[in-house]
Amino acid sequence: MSQESSDVFEDDSIAVVRDDTSAVKQKIIDDATTYQAKLQALANGDTTGRWPVPNQPQPLPGAILPYKRIVAFYGNLYSARMGILGELPPNEMLAKLDEEVANWNAVDTATEAIPALHYIAVTAQGSAGRDGKYRARMPFSQIDSVLRIAEKRDALVFLDIQVGFSDLQAELPRLDTFLRMPHVHLGIDPEFSMKDDLPPGKRIGHFTAKDINFAVNHLAELVRATNLPPKVLVVHRFTQGMVKDYQQIKLHPEVQVVIDMDGWGAPALKKNTYHTYVFREPVQFTGFKFFYKNDLKPAPHRMMTLEEVLALTPKPVYIQYQ
Repeated sequence: MSQESSDVFEDDSIAVVRDDTSAVKQKIIDDATTYQAKLQALANGDTTGRWPVPNQPQPLPGAILPYKRIVAFYGNLYSARMGILGELPPNEMLAKLDEEVANWNAVDTATEAIPALHYIAVTAQGSAGRDGKYRARMPFSQIDSVLRIAEKRDALVFLDIQVGFSDLQAELPRLDTFLRMPHVHLGIDPEFSMKDDLPPGKRIGHFTAKDINFAVNHLAELVRATNLPPKVLVVHRFTQGMVKDYQQIKLHPEVQVVIDMDGWGAPALKKNTYHTYVFREPVQFTGFKFFYKNDLKPAPHRMMTLEEVLALTPKPVYIQYQ
């Protein structure tokens, strides 16, 4: 090779490297800008500085939030009383879920709604059971059934844990086989985390930031080890005491944390609960739960409209129906 051609080759190579580096840097900047713009839109004009949550990490590629709105049906296949997921036959349930997803896409064209099934994989019990933990672990065959049902709609799946007198350290790793699947995510319910001598249903339980951080860290490790897109973690809440030390919940690029307003009642009560316990104590993202039956009690109570929910500050990006 002549000296002249070698110089040209070196110059061209340097130029290509610089172009590639610039393109990568620009994509990172563009992604961060888009993410922040979506967060700002969800903040819904908040002027308190709470929303969007400052200094939160940029999620890994493939993140669902805040680009999509998750619309989930909640329940257990063994019980028609625990939620719409187990109340209706699968095809009828999926048709109703289709309707709700379509309703959300009609009312908010800026954020696409996508379907999910939120299945209670560990259920709190009123009796101690053989190990005294006041919880029942659903057989993996039932979780497989939920996965097959979800596949009909290419829907996300959330596995929900009600620990009773157990804890997340004992219950969460058992579900790793499922959580290694890219479309399977996690819910944890402080209401049924009993840390005194009263069984589930006798008092509202709670999770500490340490409990929630264990779940976050566990999911983050699964994401890193299996090269997965970020996981969504839904934490239910409808009282002050259900989540302790919220300021100490640590955020990671591998996990997106949703505080889901889980209370039922009249619209005024639900709005107040959302404002008091979700708006005032920001973590990352927010959710809102509809109860097909309990929101109507007592008459003439009604479910909130989608427009009313979208008027909340911040806008919920996870929606659940029970």
